[in-house]
Amino acid sequence: MNWYTITPLDILLFRDAKPFTPGERAWASSTFPPNGHTIAGALRKLLGDKIDLQITGPFLCRDETLYFPRPIGFVGSIPLVPLAWDKNSNLHQALWDKQQPCPLVKPSDCNKDHERKDEEIGNYKFREYLPFTTVQKYLHSGKINRDDWLTEDKTKTEIEPWLVETRSHNAIQEGTRQVKDADGYFVENAIRLKEGWSLAIALNQTIETPAIIQLGGEGHRAILQRVEALDNQWQKLQEISKENFDKDGKSIAYLVTPGVFERRDSKDNRLSICRAWPSEWKLAHAVNSNQKIGPLVSVSTASALPISCRIRDKDDREKSIPAPQVFAARPGSLYYLNQPEALFQDNPGLNKKGEPHKIQVWRQLGYSELFWINYKEQK
Repeated sequence: MNWYTITPLDILLFRDAKPFTPGERAWASSTFPPNGHTIAGALRKLLGDKIDLQITGPFLCRDETLYFPRPIGFVGSIPLVPLAWDKNSNLHQALWDKQQPCPLVKPSDCNKDHERKDEEIGNYKFREYLPFTTVQKYLHSGKINRDDWLTEDKTKTEIEPWLVETRSHNAIQEGTRQVKDADGYFVENAIRLKEGWSLAIALNQTIETPAIIQLGGEGHRAILQRVEALDNQWQKLQEISKENFDKDGKSIAYLVTPGVFERRDSKDNRLSICRAWPSEWKLAHAVNSNQKIGPLVSVSTASALPISCRIRDKDDREKSIPAPQVFAARPGSLYYLNQPEALFQDNPGLNKKGEPHKIQVWRQLGYSELFWINYKEQK
């Protein structure tokens, strides 16, 4: 896999998965960072439509350093833990729905001075994207120090690495100075990356760079540039993650790209999607004796991320129709397990027809990338 940066030359438009028709719905929202389908569409225009792409990312990048979405399972700089893992918590008397993941709580040994200092700092100063060095420490130790949460520059670009620019579009009636009644006005949000920032992706293709690609709605241009320094960073994270996965005991799976978790149904080979956590991971606590016990103890996630893509006509590759919406788990989600367990998505093999499973397509486009962390008691 070769790592590249994508540096926009202008604003970018990545419309969300909601249906949009000027006049019927006058506001078009944007999502950022873009999803794997958007990246693949831009690259296929450059490389050719029949290229078999395998993508890792996209992530944010600055100064030849990868940045990852912050883990959601933190309050300020204090890590949350499943109630079942904190034997000394005074919340064990609380009732909770055993059909759902175990509640997350602040550690019982949490230092009150730690909480007070976080309040003094304020959440607005904590990073939303963590650099490679911080994530590397997190995978090694299972901890993120308060200093690693704080931004290093006065502009706080690690909190909001991009700007949202709202742009209106008017169509005037011919021979008048009035806006058309139908399809005459709509507003859309555009994305502008701040200075020094770019997107980073890894590809199974070697591309001669620099190259110009057309990215997002209206095909705004961006520069594709090979950056070898990112190869080593990703390799180090993968090695640590694999070592943690091979260890037995309590583990945390850290989702760094949108999670589209699918599974094979043994009865009719259907695929189940749109879950906040993989359905293969059964809950570690049972409601009744007939329930199958699994490794999943708890989940820390946020609102689902809508993803839209298109289905191409088999006979005419130039034609396509909108595909059903998919709601992905948000990057930064954490999954707390009693022991690591691999997913079907990581080694799906071939279906009965000898073709790749559909889930393999999602993985090839960079979705559902997990880092593994060996859980250690916080002190």
